Amino acid sequence: MSIRLLLTMLALTGSLMLTAGTVQAEQNDAIYLAADSALENTEINARDKNNTTLTPEDQKETKKDIKITAHIRKAVVRDKSLSIDAQNAKIITRSGVVTLRGPVANEAESKKLEKIAKKTRGVVKVDNQLEIKAP
Repeated sequence: MSIRLLLTMLALTGSLMLTAGTVQAEQNDAIYLAADSALENTEINARDKNNTTLTPEDQKETKKDIKITAHIRKAVVRDKSLSIDAQNAKIITRSGVVTLRGPVANEAESKKLEKIAKKTRGVVKVDNQLEIKAP
């Protein structure tokens, strides 16, 4: 099992213990991360909370939009050349407009996900908001 997969599984179960170099302080069950930590995403979380960007909760419940999202997701997951981050990108479809969000390894992955979405039947427009991870 890869380290990335193990860490993801632990994080999802709430069992992740961060190293002393990453943790600044622990107080009242809250973990405070160093500002330069790769796990620090406070700004992204704040951006996502202020309703200026789409989140998966904004996915339309029409059959057409659900079908578009499912088709794109299947194509992305089948593509083993994509990183785990790219395979887990957020795909949100509203009235045929697909928004792609989340981190990807590089520009090529960003373009590949956009291409997959654009060639999907029923897609009117693709809004590529994918973020290239810092090296």
